[in-house]
Amino acid sequence: MREIETMNFADAWADGAPVVDACEWEYVDRHVPGALMMPLGQLRAHAAEIPAADVVYVNCAFGNREGARIVQARGRSAVSVAGGTSDRVTAGRPVDTGDRE
Repeated sequence: MREIETMNFADAWADGAPVVDACEWEYVDRHVPGALMMPLGQLRAHAAEIPAADVVYVNCAFGNREGARIVQARGRSAVSVAGGTSDRVTAGRPVDTGDRE
């Protein structure tokens, strides 16, 4: 399974590449703003809804590669975001944690 480090993921994300956020309960605490929310438990059933692109980046809060494997099994080129958003930072940018100051 191909992986991309969070800092390298920034360029693809900024360029508008499709990003699927497969977080489940972790979504409240850490997710990629603007990503297509598709919880891991629902990913198989809804993979056809992922926008067409050469590569789909799949994020999970703790870097679980299962989401990328599911997307890849559906015939799409998928790359897992290494480490996910477990450090509350994705691609060098703050992750939307829902915190209000």
